Amino acid sequence: MSENLIQSVNRQVANWTILYVKLHNYHWYIKGRHFFTLHEKFEELYNEANQHIDELAERILSLEGSPVATMKECLEMASIEEATGKEKEEDMVKSICADFVKMADELQEGIQLAEEANDEGTGDMLIAIKQSLKKHIWMLKAYLG
Repeated sequence: MSENLIQSVNRQVANWTILYVKLHNYHWYIKGRHFFTLHEKFEELYNEANQHIDELAERILSLEGSPVATMKECLEMASIEEATGKEKEEDMVKSICADFVKMADELQEGIQLAEEANDEGTGDMLIAIKQSLKKHIWMLKAYLG
């Protein structure tokens, strides 16, 4: 098994873990005219993040790797940053959108590594997550106008 592929999937575990906490922050602290819309959307997204964390970590375990499992490890490995706690509603949406763009690009790298390793299962999983992110990116950009 490709150590680079496991590392790539592990970065996704780290990113989704940071995102899970970030989305909870946004869900709890959203204020403004779009409170009801964004409060609900952030909950939907953190529930999706939770699902991805579990699926990706279990995939790493099935490949005999070790998924990151502490906040310290996730913060060190992640390519996205946690919430500051000072974001306004539009900044929250822009931040999540930027995170999703970065994560989709990194997923593409993982997809290529999975192809090189002839690992269709991991590749298919990463493709499905990337497709979901692309849809969210489109919707968030549409929301921002």
